[in-house]
Amino acid sequence: MTSSTDRTRPAAEGAVPLGLPALRGAFDDHRPPPPELVSDCVHCGFCLPTCPTYNLWGEEMDSPRGRIYLMKSGLEGEPMTDSMVQHYDACLGCMACVTACPSGVQYDKLIEATRAQVERNHDRTPGDRALRGAIFALFPYKRRLRLLRGPLRAYQHSGLPQLLRRSRLLERLAPKLAAMESLAPPLRKRERVPARVPAVGPRRAVVGLLTGCVQGEFFPGVNAATARVLAAEGCDVIVPPSQGCCGALSVHNGREPEAQRFARATIDVFEKEGVDTVVVNAAGCGSSMKEYADLLSDDPDYAERAKGFSDRVRDISEFLAELGPVAERHPLEVSVAYHDACHLAHAQGVRAQPRALLGAIPGLEVREIADAAICCGSAGIWNVLNPEPARELGDRKAQNIVATGAALLVTANPGCLMQVAASLDRQGARVGMAHTIEVLDASIRGLPVSALLGDSK
Repeated sequence: MTSSTDRTRPAAEGAVPLGLPALRGAFDDHRPPPPELVSDCVHCGFCLPTCPTYNLWGEEMDSPRGRIYLMKSGLEGEPMTDSMVQHYDACLGCMACVTACPSGVQYDKLIEATRAQVERNHDRTPGDRALRGAIFALFPYKRRLRLLRGPLRAYQHSGLPQLLRRSRLLERLAPKLAAMESLAPPLRKRERVPARVPAVGPRRAVVGLLTGCVQGEFFPGVNAATARVLAAEGCDVIVPPSQGCCGALSVHNGREPEAQRFARATIDVFEKEGVDTVVVNAAGCGSSMKEYADLLSDDPDYAERAKGFSDRVRDISEFLAELGPVAERHPLEVSVAYHDACHLAHAQGVRAQPRALLGAIPGLEVREIADAAICCGSAGIWNVLNPEPARELGDRKAQNIVATGAALLVTANPGCLMQVAASLDRQGARVGMAHTIEVLDASIRGLPVSALLGDSK
C-alpha cells in the first residue's frame, strides 16, 4: 500500500514538470502554503463576519481560520482528503478576511499556494474535471470567446432564454450550465479600440491598456470608454493587438503553469511597447498582474522583469487619481450605488479613488451599499462551480443595492457586473449597470444620463 510520503502526483493540466518530490502529508515541496504565514493566524475570529461562506453556513472549516487550520494539518502530515479539498474549493478568494485581519495574515498567498497543490495532487471527479477543462479551454482565449458571440447573440434574441428561465428546465437538468446561461450579459455591437489612441492636447503619459478576455468580448464598451477617457486626460494609449489572457482566472484556480505562461506572454507584449504604465479596468486582472513577481519568482529569465512590470500596473481609477484631471466633467444628475469589487478593494486596496472620481462629477450622488465587504458571489468562476450559494450571495447583494434607491449600480469588474445583473433581474429590479469608467466617459463627453440607464429599462 502506498504511504502518504511516497505518492506521486497525477498527470494533469496543473502538474509541475521535472519530477518534483513526492507528497509529504497533503502537500508536495513545490511552494506549499508557507508555515510561517500559517502561524501568523491567532484564530481571533475577526475574519468571520466578512467571510461569505461562513456567513452562509456558519461552519468553522468554511472560514479563513478554519481553512488555515486545515493547511496546518496538511503541513504536519495529514493527507489531502476530499473533505479538505471541499473546504478549500468553497473559498471565493474574495480576500475580505485580509482586510479584516488585525494580525496581517496573508491569506491570499496561503489560499493560492494551497489551490495549486490541490490541482496537482488531488484526483477530481470526472464531471468536475470536464467542467473545469471546458471553462479553461474557453474563457482565457479571446478568439474562442469571439466565436461564441454570434451563436450566443442569436440565442438571446430567439426568446429561448425567457422560456427556459420560466420553465426552470435547464436549472433542474444542469444547474451549472443554467448558471452560465443566466450570467451571460446582453451582447451588443462590438466597439473596436484602435492599436493607438493619441492624447487630446499636451501628452502627459504613454500607457498600455489591457483589454482582457471576458471584458474585451462581453463588455467591449468598457475598453472603448477607457481609451477615450485616458486620451481626454492627455495620455497616448497603446492597445497591443497581440495581447492575450493575463492569467488571472488560472492563478486564482491553482493552474500555476498555465498562469505563468500567460504572465510571461503579457510581460513580453507590453515590454515591447515601452509604455510608462499598464492600465487595467478589470479588478481580478489587475490584482493578478500586480502579483507577477511572486508568480514568476522562480523563473531566472522573468523574475526581475516581472517585478518591474508589476510595479507599473495600475487600475484605471488608481491611475486617473494619481494623474489628476484636465478634461472637463459635465453634469450627470443621477444617484449611483458603488459596489466594491473584491479584487479591487481587498486585494489591491483601491477604495477611495473610484469614489473620488465619481464624486467629482457635478450632479452625481454616490450612495453606499450595506454589508459592502461581503462578496457578490461572482469570484471568477466560483458562481459557475457553486451556483446555489452564489445565487444566495448575489441576491443578498442585489437587495442591498435596491435598498439604496440608486438609479445606477457602478462597479469595476466584469464578473461583478454579470453576477449582480442576474440577481437584479431575478428580483425584477430596475437598476442601470455601468463600469466606473463608463460613467466618467459619459460625463467627459456630455452624454445624457439615459445613455447609462439603458439596462434598467
